[in-house]
Order: sequence, then C-alpha cells, then structure tokens
Amino acid sequence: GLLYFIINGRFSFALASLLENVIIDRYFIPTHCSREVQIGDYVRYQYNGTFEDGRKFDSSLDKGFPFVGQVGVESKVIPGLDKGVQGMCVNERRKITIPSHLAYGVLGAGSVIPPDATLVFDVLLLDLWNKEDKVQIRTLHKQQNCKRTVMPSDFVRYHYNGSLLVGNLFDSSHLQNSTYDSYVGQGSLLKGMEEGLLGMCVGERRLIIIPPFLAYDDKGYGTKVPPYATLIFDVLLVDMFNVKDDVNVEVQKIPQPCRRRAVGGDFIRYHYNGTFQDGTYFDSSYSRNSTYNTFIGMGYVIAGIDKALQGVCVGEWRRVTVPPHLAYGENGSGELIPRSAVLIFDLHIIDFHNPKDQVEIKVIYKPADCNLTSAANDLIMYRYNCSLLDGTHLYSSDDYPEPPRVTLGQGKLIAGLDEGLQGMCVLERREITVPPHLAHGTNGALGVPSNAVLLFELELLQLQKGVPEGFLFIWLKDSPEPLFPAMDMNQDQKVPLEEFSAFIKLQVAESRGRLHPGIDSDTVLRDMFSKQDRNADGKITEDELNIIVNEEEEVPKHEEL
Repeated sequence: GLLYFIINGRFSFALASLLENVIIDRYFIPTHCSREVQIGDYVRYQYNGTFEDGRKFDSSLDKGFPFVGQVGVESKVIPGLDKGVQGMCVNERRKITIPSHLAYGVLGAGSVIPPDATLVFDVLLLDLWNKEDKVQIRTLHKQQNCKRTVMPSDFVRYHYNGSLLVGNLFDSSHLQNSTYDSYVGQGSLLKGMEEGLLGMCVGERRLIIIPPFLAYDDKGYGTKVPPYATLIFDVLLVDMFNVKDDVNVEVQKIPQPCRRRAVGGDFIRYHYNGTFQDGTYFDSSYSRNSTYNTFIGMGYVIAGIDKALQGVCVGEWRRVTVPPHLAYGENGSGELIPRSAVLIFDLHIIDFHNPKDQVEIKVIYKPADCNLTSAANDLIMYRYNCSLLDGTHLYSSDDYPEPPRVTLGQGKLIAGLDEGLQGMCVLERREITVPPHLAHGTNGALGVPSNAVLLFELELLQLQKGVPEGFLFIWLKDSPEPLFPAMDMNQDQKVPLEEFSAFIKLQVAESRGRLHPGIDSDTVLRDMFSKQDRNADGKITEDELNIIVNEEEEVPKHEEL
C-alpha cells in the first residue's frame, strides 16, 4: 500500500498537508508591548470563529463573556488556537488561520465543524498574567524629602485612576472629587493594593499593576471589572497617619533670649498657614490680615494646636503636624477640612499674656542723682516709641513737632503707660511691657490690633510736681494759723484779687505751697479767688473763708487753702 501511495505521487501532497502550520496575520499591534504571551501564561481574549468562506461558527461576543484559560498547559482550546495566541500583546488583534490537523481534524466537531475544516479566528487579547506574577510597582514621582512611608496599620487617603490592561477606565476617585480612605493591612483593600501602597510617601505617585488573583480574581466587580482582570491603579498618596501618632512639633526659629514660655491659661495671638500633607493650602490668618487669638489649654482650638502652643516663646516659628484624631477627626469640618485629614500648621507667635499680668518695667538708664520722681497728678514731658512684641512699629512721639505733656493719674493715658511713667527721674529711660487689659483691650485702637501686648520705650524729659485731682493749690508745709490775717497783708480786713495773688505767689516762691502745673498761674489764681469770694463783690473777707457744713457745726474750710 505504501509503495502504491508513493507511486501514485500522493505522498508529497499528504506530507505537505501534515506540515501545514498556523497562519498568523497580526493586523493590529499596539505601540507599547511590555509583555508577550508565553506557554504557561493565562489569557483572556475575545474571538470570532469562522470558516474560510466567512461563515461564523462561534463567538465569545455572542456568548457575552471572553475566553479565559492557560496557554499550552492542559489547554481547553484546539492546538492551533493555543499556538496562535503565543507572542501576542494585550490589545493586539490577530487573524489566526488554523489547518484542520491543528483544529478538529478528520472527525470535525459534531454538526458544527465538518471534517478536515480549516478554521479562522479573529482574536483580541484583553489580559495576560501568570500565577508567578507579583504586584508591579512603577514610581512616577517621589518627593525628595520623605520622612515617613506607609506601613501596616496606617490610615491612608489617596486619589486613583483604575483601568484594565486594555486601557479602559473602570473607576476614579477624581471623578468623585473625593479621596479613597482606608486602613492598610486590615483586609479592607485588595491584597495587591495593600502591597502596592506600602513604602509610599505623601505626594508620591505610583503605577500599581495587580494580577487578577491579587485583585477580584474570578468574581470581578459588578459590571466595571470583569472576572480574571489585571488592574492598573495610578495612585497619588495624599495623606497618611497612624492612630498612635501624636502632635509633631518642629521648632524652626526661636528668639534669644526667650523671656517667658506660654502656659495654660495664657491668651495668645499668632499667625498661621494651614496646609494638608500634600502641600495643598486650606487656610491662613495672613489672608485675613489678622492674627488668630485664643486662650491656651482651655479647649478653644483643636486639641493638637492647644498642645503645640504650650511652651512657645514670643517671636517663635513652629511647624506643627496634627493627626486627625487631634484635629477634626473622621468627620472633617464642612467643605474646608476633609474627613480624617492630617493638618500642618506653620505658626508664628506674635505675643501672649495672662489676664493676671501687670505692667513689666525694665530700667534701661537711671541718673545717679535721682531725688525727685514722677507720681500721680504730676505734669510730665516724655518721649516714647510704641511697638508690638514682634517689633512692628505702631507710633512714636517723634512723629509730632514736640514731645507730649500730660498729667499722670488722671486718665489721660492708657492705664499701663500711666503706671509705667510713674516713679521715674528726669532723663531716666525705661522699657515697659503692657498687657492688653491695661492697654487698648479687645477692641484695639487705630493701628493697634485687638488684644495686643504693647512695648514702650520711654524717656522722661521734664517733671513738674502736681496737686491732687480737683485741686488748684496745695500746701507743702503747714498753712499760717490763723489764715486770714496772714492773707490780709495790709490788715484792712479785706483781700482783693491782687493781694490774694501776691500772697499765694509768695507761698509758692518760699516752697510752702504748689499751684496746679500745666495751667497759667493767673488763671489758677483767678479761679481760686472766685471760689473764696462767695458773694462776688471782688474781695474776700474772713467770714467767706468759713463754710457752714450743717446747722449744728461751723467748720472752717478753705478748699485748696
């Protein structure tokens, strides 16, 4: 029979048929192909199966789901198709022509595939993976300064775009305008995502490629993620913290010397810039051109800031990182602070005080000869410069043609300045610190912020001792007794203005008495005379120096005299 077969010339034709192989037409090849199908890989693809004349006999599209299987290992498909997909890239399209001996051969397949049929498959590769695959991580961007990375049990907030290998976007946090928030290592994330997030820094961007068995495996996820799908996540880590985290304080600048550190109960004024960990700004006192003012340690601010303000110095700069459980927690704050957000505050301490504080006086210079000092009711002339504790200049006596004159103790000055000017010698220089309750208080003043501690540089230039409030003249020594005969210098039993004025001026000249400073002496004397000239007849009599206090008692009272 073999000889007959050879003689009739059919051997060469039969051998050619047996050697005939799969014909592959790669009619679409993607630009980027990081991996090709190899024996042992798992694939997921769509296909249309037709005969050579174009008649269709099978289609995954008609079935409503793609083919999934392992290539070359106990394959579920005909050898020619198994061979035809090898070397394919995801998104590649192939026309695979398979001779019958690599398809269903001489037997065919029931009533669908006739014997010796050549089959043509149009294949689109959707996915490709291997059981040995690991999560792939590609770093797209990483912050230069990375102090901490994601570890198990951390809570993370991140943005992501999720797509299939073919490029189809199946989900995105950006479209929801909200980060995805979750704990790492507690089973609430895909296994591959938990692995892919480990070691990330805030601000880092990664491409995380997760094989199906570390993603949704054979179940898929709704209509968005098909079974056996490799997932690609473009992840930007926005925030991270651990429930064990405490407030982190980084002192950036501290003035020297630091005269005092803030404690609970102090009232503090500070400027701040508030950002999230990724650098996104959310609030600033500078934008409002006003400090934030509050008490320390009394729960008026978030717990983390309350804690971070303890021990600050005036003029200090601090960077404070506050975990959400010491900030606004899981709920956030309106549209400003998202839930579970770590907050970073750059603080600049302007000043602080305690409601019990008094005026603080520092003597810069004191003359050796200091016998006469300022007190209430004295008329003084002085120089001053006023500033905030951070050095901001507010106002100065140098801004005016001449230094101010003022009578102390009569409410003409803010209480703290009035107090700080008392007890000074002429030419003495002082630096005084005035708490706001002894300055301009909660309302402030023109150019002076509310609740501001003021720093005054003072120099006393002139001093005229004064008289008590409401008086025009006081005795420095015992007055003459009886008074009227001493005043009636010509002994005519009447004292006109001229005689009265001469008498008082004599007392002043001999340092027995003092007139009200700061007012013209003639004006003072006329006023004093008019008070004693009770009947306004232009002269004072002895009777007019007596005042009837009540009907039973007549008491001599000479007012200033």
